[in-house]
Formats: sequence, structure tokens, C-alpha cells
Amino acid sequence: QVQLAESGGGSVQVGGSLRLSCAASGFTIGNSVMGWFRQTPGKEREFVAAIWPGGITSYADSVKGRFTISRDDAEKRLDLQMNRLQSEDTAVYYCGRHWGGGYYDTTSYGYWGQGTQVTVSS
Repeated sequence: QVQLAESGGGSVQVGGSLRLSCAASGFTIGNSVMGWFRQTPGKEREFVAAIWPGGITSYADSVKGRFTISRDDAEKRLDLQMNRLQSEDTAVYYCGRHWGGGYYDTTSYGYWGQGTQVTVSS
């Protein structure tokens, strides 16, 4: 049974940092494309970052240079290091396992965690 569980969210001031983690079980994380998305009330879930089995990464323009996605295959964990956080980064962050289609598209992900709230205040 595939399960994903995010953690590490919280409240931080503008310019601060947070590290999100996603614990994976029920599948081999190293063989999967994994992604981070985020969602704010009234808006669609949006792509943040993705990582491929070979380690290639991709980022949304809004987070490029500030966020880093990584994966620990042995620990079955996906991470998202978020630096220089801005108020616009406030959202619920979700990790997902890709199952086909465009990596930036939520419909291409078949499994999601419950999400973790990130709040950035000035």
C-alpha cells in the first residue's frame, strides 16, 4: 500500500528557511518521479519541484534558486529545502508520486500525502 506523509511545516518569517520531508512507504522511491506541490485556499494545487530517479530536478520559476528538492532512497524520504521564504510561499505543501503524464500536472500524480502547512509572515 502506497503511503506518503509530509512533515516539517510551520511558521517562519520572511527570509527564513524550512525543510519539509515526505516519508514514503509501499513502493521504491528511488524508481519513481516524485514531486512537491502547494495549494492555497481557493486556488488549484500548483507545481513546485520534481525529481527523477537519476537525480535530475525541475523547479517552478517562482522557487528556482531558493528551493532544493532531494531524495534519500535508503531512508525512503523526499525532502524540500526552502530558503529565503516569501509571504507568497504560504500554502499547504504536498508530496506526490508521479504515475504518468506531465510532471508539472497534478493529474499526473496518483498518490498524495495529507499535506503540511507552511506560513510565512513579515
